[in-house]
Amino acid sequence: MATNPKPFGIPVPEVAMVLAAGLGRRMRPLTATRPKPLVEVGGKTLLDRALATLRSGGVRRAVVNVHYMADQVESHLAARDTGLAIRISDERAQLLETGGGILNALPLLDADPFLAINADNIWVEGPVPAARLLADRWDDAAMDALLLLVPLARANCHLGRGDFHMDPLGRLSRRRPGRIAPFVFTGLQLLAHRLFAGEEVRPFSMNRLWDRAAAAGRLFGVVHQGLWFDVGTAAAVARAEALLERL
Repeated sequence: MATNPKPFGIPVPEVAMVLAAGLGRRMRPLTATRPKPLVEVGGKTLLDRALATLRSGGVRRAVVNVHYMADQVESHLAARDTGLAIRISDERAQLLETGGGILNALPLLDADPFLAINADNIWVEGPVPAARLLADRWDDAAMDALLLLVPLARANCHLGRGDFHMDPLGRLSRRRPGRIAPFVFTGLQLLAHRLFAGEEVRPFSMNRLWDRAAAAGRLFGVVHQGLWFDVGTAAAVARAEALLERL
């Protein structure tokens, strides 16, 4: 009987976390009357684009956290057929940031590992959907977190200096202060539940958990095969629309 020579890889998790609770300060004035996930780029909201990225990769259910103008996000989702079963993780009482928000929703995320996606970026799929690319690379024995990255040179509308270095095995390390790093985090990641062990539900950033995983040699990356746009600011929206019109 033939055996599968690939030592890692899993099916695409059926459930994903969508981080949609942020205040969107960097997107003002666009977010003065609407939450960041409902800002439109090229006629589609960022939230709809993120959900489409998940759906194209094989995800069936999404947990969306809400805080700023939460009613608008819930109404938007209720009025649309996203192709996904949607559940809400309510943070109206307190904004929990990225790490705390995911931890708060963890009881609803019944896949391990599970996908998490930011709602302020745009992904254009390559030959392999981004969610499937992460799942195909997952090695449960070695990883606690696997981040989808894009080379800094291909990070459309991104004004930063890069986030990570990556070794030949895919392990990640942080950009040193004052230096440039060759890879940028795209906002899509695959996370093990164990990464959150011992944490309390309170506001904290995923950066702290990434740093802990990196120190243990368990933070990895894989390079996105398609296009990516950083639309975290109002100015970037117009630039992204101009570039998308050329596709």
